[in-house]
Amino acid sequence: MSRITKKALNLYPLLVRLIFWAQQLKYGVTLEPSWIWGRSSKLLYGLQVFYRCLDRKQSPVSSKLRALISNRVSQLNNCAFCTDISASKLLRSGVPHENLVTLENYESNPIFSEKERVALAYAETMTDSNQRVDDLLFQRLRKSYSEDEIVELTAWIAFQNLSSKFNAALEIPAQGFCQTPK
Repeated sequence: MSRITKKALNLYPLLVRLIFWAQQLKYGVTLEPSWIWGRSSKLLYGLQVFYRCLDRKQSPVSSKLRALISNRVSQLNNCAFCTDISASKLLRSGVPHENLVTLENYESNPIFSEKERVALAYAETMTDSNQRVDDLLFQRLRKSYSEDEIVELTAWIAFQNLSSKFNAALEIPAQGFCQTPK
């Protein structure tokens, strides 16, 4: 259970309730973090706009790579909700369950492409507050991505850190989106 409680639905502003309704159409439920972000409607609005700008079909970063990055950053930040929803997206996009289990060993695992490996290394480095992105990693990144793609990738990683750290700090639970094989 989250450290912050949900308010009664009728206490949220109309636009927040519309966001909840849209999530119910897409996911079948309102996302747990939205109930909490919605306590400050302006924060939820800003978050929604930023997310929609990042998670778009025309993004130069594929939805599969965004989900891989989200899953790895969520693992590192101990975010149960984000790990659950990103793993669900990966499984729905055809990524085998074995890839999720071995994600932390991406550097030595041949199932991940070089483009995926460098993006995951970049995500890990950005997530670890004791590291900084050095020139060697950035040169490696430039071999696989254009400058525009790097900006999008960096923004996605930063967003996922914001989201997963928010959710982890407030102990927002997984919602059971990822149904993995037993």
